[in-house]
Amino acid sequence: MQSFAFVVNGAEIVVTVPPETPLLYALRNDLALTGTRFGCGDGLCGVCTVLVDGEPRWACQLRVWEVEAKRVETVEALIAEPRHPLVTEVLAGNAGQCGYCLSGILMQARALLDRTDGVPDRAAIATALAGNLCRCGAHGRILDAIERAARTIAEAA
Repeated sequence: MQSFAFVVNGAEIVVTVPPETPLLYALRNDLALTGTRFGCGDGLCGVCTVLVDGEPRWACQLRVWEVEAKRVETVEALIAEPRHPLVTEVLAGNAGQCGYCLSGILMQARALLDRTDGVPDRAAIATALAGNLCRCGAHGRILDAIERAARTIAEAA
């Protein structure tokens, strides 16, 4: 066991775990941040996407020691008040059918919107989400919600 310090959703934390513990397990099991989901466990589905220093990363593939002294943001940061426009638009547009993929998709979309000036076109959004699998048939509504959120953010700037 070893202690690792990093920032999660703006709060400085320390976890004491074996160094090879996946970040996903530390988030869910040690920090009770269960919004980040376990999907394939092999970095193929994007369900466990979090932001590390602003970049989307798969939490199932990162070891806790790799995020020491870094900033990690999970989907819980988007639902804190005031809600991020991505969450507001996903809910307003009934964009999630089963919802299992949404936490990873929202974090990938957040990274895209944070690094894009203005409103990305639908092709750019689809490209950004290419590594996030959605099987329920709501993908079109998810893309629509991200476009609306991007417009909301651009109008507020």
